[in-house]
Amino acid sequence: MSSEKNFKIFVDFDGTITKRDVGEAMFLEFGDAAEANIIVKDWIGGKINAAQSWELLCATVKNFDKDRFNLFLNEIEIEPTFFEFVDYCKTKGFEIRILSDGLDYYISRILEKNSLSHIEVYSNKLYVDGDNRLIPLFPTTDEECRRCANCKRNHVLNFSSDDDYSVYIGDGYSDTCPAQFCDFIFAKHSLLKYCETNRITFFPYKNFNDVKERLEQLGSKKRIKKRYQAQLKRNEVYVQG
Repeated sequence: MSSEKNFKIFVDFDGTITKRDVGEAMFLEFGDAAEANIIVKDWIGGKINAAQSWELLCATVKNFDKDRFNLFLNEIEIEPTFFEFVDYCKTKGFEIRILSDGLDYYISRILEKNSLSHIEVYSNKLYVDGDNRLIPLFPTTDEECRRCANCKRNHVLNFSSDDDYSVYIGDGYSDTCPAQFCDFIFAKHSLLKYCETNRITFFPYKNFNDVKERLEQLGSKKRIKKRYQAQLKRNEVYVQG
């Protein structure tokens, strides 16, 4: 069953789909926690870019134990309402994609464990070399955008058009860039604070049931307006080529 209003759904992973921020927790557990906290602060403060932060974080992990890490990932929980939300999007014909500035190794494993591996994912990649060192790879970075190593903004632009209503659901610092290019923003935690500070229109949410209810309300309206500032920002990128 398709919908007259074509919503394109973009969802963050860490702390949005999962109850914990896995990318943060893995370095607190397997790396140097104190050093990891400094690296994250330097990234948020703009002293280093996202790719550099991942490289430095991975370097804090010595003699990586994959078996122990897999056991750690088995304990990561998905937000329960996400399962019903995925079914809802399928019923409505809404495309849903996961955009993460995290690492594919843990994302793939967690999704597979929860029978969600059919969802399209765009993220950074993780390679473990012969000396058990973590090597992050960034196949979809953008030199002009320092906030994400995996440029979420570009994925939003690539997978939505003027005929779509783009929806972003997130909670963190890496969501602040791509959310600005979407017509509807669902925000909590750091993303919510960013939207409030910068006077960006958004919907606060606690879980995916809140998102589903709001989309139902929007879909029932005869006409809904796209966010004007998002249209302007998209046009700026298109003009730049």
